[in-house]
Amino acid sequence: MLRSLYSGVSGMKGFQTQMDVIANNVSNVNTHGFKAGRVLFQDMVSQNTTSASEPGLGLGGVNGKQVGLGMQTGAIDTMTGRGNMESTGQDMDLYIRGEGYFVVRKEATADSDAVTYYTRDGAFKRDSQGLLVNSNGYHVKGQPTKGNIPAPMDNNFKSENYFGNPNATGSNLADINIPEKVNGQRFESVTIDNSGLVVAKYGDTRYAMGKIELAKFNNPSGLQKSGSNNFSVTNNSGDPNFATPGLGGTGTLESGFLEMSNVDLADQFSQMIIASRAYQANSRSITTSDEMLQELLNLKH
Repeated sequence: MLRSLYSGVSGMKGFQTQMDVIANNVSNVNTHGFKAGRVLFQDMVSQNTTSASEPGLGLGGVNGKQVGLGMQTGAIDTMTGRGNMESTGQDMDLYIRGEGYFVVRKEATADSDAVTYYTRDGAFKRDSQGLLVNSNGYHVKGQPTKGNIPAPMDNNFKSENYFGNPNATGSNLADINIPEKVNGQRFESVTIDNSGLVVAKYGDTRYAMGKIELAKFNNPSGLQKSGSNNFSVTNNSGDPNFATPGLGGTGTLESGFLEMSNVDLADQFSQMIIASRAYQANSRSITTSDEMLQELLNLKH
């Protein structure tokens, strides 16, 4: 009977963990680029009270008898499905129509080393120095033009002449700089096309300033959530494969849109009800076992 107590406790612990995950999902229903989590349960080891026996001596085979010892959390997965598009009308807001991730970097300081993160949150802007950054101030990485010289978008412009590496690696990714002035002309506006090409207008001339690069992973579910809508590489995510948007399965970009959270509220509320009722049922199994033990103790009277 004591086994039922421990089984009930394991169930309550497991469903408490599920409620923690569900609550986090619901709280991030409006977080751009958020990926919902889910909990997978497993049964624990079962105790054999009688082993199975094979047919013989005129008798048929007999199945073994097992009593389960409860449940355990098998995995807490990240659901990597794409969220819906949200129209913002901002030229530097980007949505990835594919499986890629933006590459952002927290630069080194006197107190910490540089750290590279990956994100689906494409809310970007220019900082006071003209660098393309995300909401945390992390630098958005991509391919710079050759020599970091803005390329005039005239009749002679050919992308391959200014971006010679269609499949970049982490070592040659750089900041994308959109300065206040180019050739004496002041910055007016910036656009980003579906291939990640950043084009800025200075006076009457448009210049290619760089190309945003994306990263793709063999196992995106293996990425570690690092807070602030960022993910980090782990041993099971695989190394990032960098590519220009539209190549390598990364997907193309859509300017003026952001990716919404992929949390399905209807599903989360259903899971919440199931977890709540299952928690109550496990609690009831503990109180019932306690009542049975009390009856056993009362036999001495």
